[in-house]
Amino acid sequence: MDIAARRSADPDHWTLASAIRVLSMDAVEAANSGHPGMPMGMADVATVLFRDHLKFDASAPHWFDRDRFILSAGHGSMLIYSLLHLTGYEQMTLDQVRNFRQLGAITAGHPEYGHVEGVETTTGPLGQGLATAVGFAIAEEAMRAEFGADLCDHRTWVIAGDGCLMEGISHEAIALAGHQQLGRLIVLWDNNDITIDGRVSLSDRTDQHARFAAAGWRVLSCDGHDAADIDRALTEAAQDDGRPTLVDCKTIIGFGAPNKADSSKAHGSPLGKDEIAATREAYGWSHEPFHIPNQVVADWRAIGQRGATARAAWNDRVDALDDAARNDFASRIGTEANPRLNAIIDAFKVQTLEAKPKVATRKASENVLEVLNAEMPENFGGSADLTGSNNTKTGGQGVFDAGNRMGRYIHYGIREHGMAAAMNGIWLHGGFRPYGGTFLTFTDYARGAMRLSSLMGLPVVYVMTHDSIGLGEDGPTHQPVEHLAICRATPNTLTFRPCDQIETAEAWEIALSQDATPSVLALSRQNLPLLREETGENLTAKGAYVLREASAEAKVVLMATGSEVEIAVAARDALEAQGIATRVVSVPSMELFRDQPRDYRQSVLPANTVRIAIEAAIRQPWDWLLLGERGNEDRSAFVGMEGFGASGPAPALYKDFGITAEAVVERAKALL
Repeated sequence: MDIAARRSADPDHWTLASAIRVLSMDAVEAANSGHPGMPMGMADVATVLFRDHLKFDASAPHWFDRDRFILSAGHGSMLIYSLLHLTGYEQMTLDQVRNFRQLGAITAGHPEYGHVEGVETTTGPLGQGLATAVGFAIAEEAMRAEFGADLCDHRTWVIAGDGCLMEGISHEAIALAGHQQLGRLIVLWDNNDITIDGRVSLSDRTDQHARFAAAGWRVLSCDGHDAADIDRALTEAAQDDGRPTLVDCKTIIGFGAPNKADSSKAHGSPLGKDEIAATREAYGWSHEPFHIPNQVVADWRAIGQRGATARAAWNDRVDALDDAARNDFASRIGTEANPRLNAIIDAFKVQTLEAKPKVATRKASENVLEVLNAEMPENFGGSADLTGSNNTKTGGQGVFDAGNRMGRYIHYGIREHGMAAAMNGIWLHGGFRPYGGTFLTFTDYARGAMRLSSLMGLPVVYVMTHDSIGLGEDGPTHQPVEHLAICRATPNTLTFRPCDQIETAEAWEIALSQDATPSVLALSRQNLPLLREETGENLTAKGAYVLREASAEAKVVLMATGSEVEIAVAARDALEAQGIATRVVSVPSMELFRDQPRDYRQSVLPANTVRIAIEAAIRQPWDWLLLGERGNEDRSAFVGMEGFGASGPAPALYKDFGITAEAVVERAKALL
């Protein structure tokens, strides 16, 4: 490519884009680590986007009606860091850019939500940004339908690379977006034909234009280094025709680097001092590393201030609302729990104690949601094609689709990973508290996005039913045994396995009260009796508590969760009948119990007792409670699974795997 011709064709644009390129080169070189090629290649596209199309105000990063910009190709993080610095985001100082990838800096190797204003979502795992953006676009459509275009009228722009489009989650995301006709979602494809290994042709031959078109997208193209052509394509993309839009931006990775451009050498490592010097010469950039001339800074800062007028007009429209409407809107875009939540749950618990239902906890969850969703318009539900099994849809929600943007329930299809990522985006956009369901075993398929929920601190709710071998005849492929351990091992995740309808209600109360922690509700397929005998305090919030007290000083303590608490109670009754004082401890949330004061934990788990944990899953998470907390290896046991399950009716499976009250009694007596 004739670099000189590009420079002379549009000098003003060239200078703005060059500032991005040199900052990216310099920061990666200083860190001796990073990916310079992508920001160098997409600098022209990003410049046109921010200068002429993106609605934002750098002085107000949290303005609700801003356009959302998501860098799905998160390895090119210096692109967004350069843009944030140049446009004047207060946090993104030049020192932060200089300290790219260094401990304590906000300029992490991949962009992280919550570390720096202007980063809408954590990206880096390829495809996650694209899939999360679908959730942003869903929430924008829903909020605009509910509150009107005066308050919600923006787009979601995404820069995605070849790797994002190869990852399997991208298929789920583009299919969902196309079906939902998310016309304000625009993906700018950095089509540079390079991956770490080399040419894309080494591993892929997909016709991306045909793929996106087949999924219901509009497909446009531009020369990713021609400002006028980029502007033409982005202008057309912004004209919503009811379809999400892919803009194929044909670019050269490492653009301008004489020996490394258009090769994997520019992808994942610094260019080196000699190559940077040669690239600077090609750019006509004679300034020292990290130095941006004052006029260039001023021009970029003017771009950063371009949205101030639109923001002021939006603020005026909000201020013009009557008090009730303004307060309603403010509460919806805030993050605080609904003030009616506790009263709703308290009343529901009283009704439950009176009715004493024997229901599966998945059905109990539906019963809770029936009363919550009627009073909490922020609840936005869904399921990965298991609505009737997850019991996640309630009366009056309505189905969100292209014909009804007021619906608060979405059919995600068989797309567990895409569902989880979309829920992250729905929360990040603001206005809704998303929850979604599938089987607990299929957390395997949602794992990447679930991990990001925890990493970003997003209080989305995962309704994971069919939580054990108790699901029965579907067999070991569907019977989770290790999944509770995986969820409990994930930092900043609350895992609940309630034993009855009251614990289920309490788990929902806790989950919907969070502001920075996701929750997993592991719920049974089989019916369970009501075991709680009082409704006052939310005992689930303690993580573990005494459900049945021993008749005298306890000799045996039985700990259990979910469907196995019923087994523990039956075993306790049998042991008490034989004169063995036995306490039952329900453990709906290990994480919350770990957070309790030591004296409380000691009061629940006294020393010098036999301890038995009962759970139809693997032992691994239980050793803390069996051997720690003043436990004794010689006087403890686990009754549960050691391998995978089998096909058969639930009662037969529990008997075959030895998860019975009789087995617990025998184990306790042997340990005594």
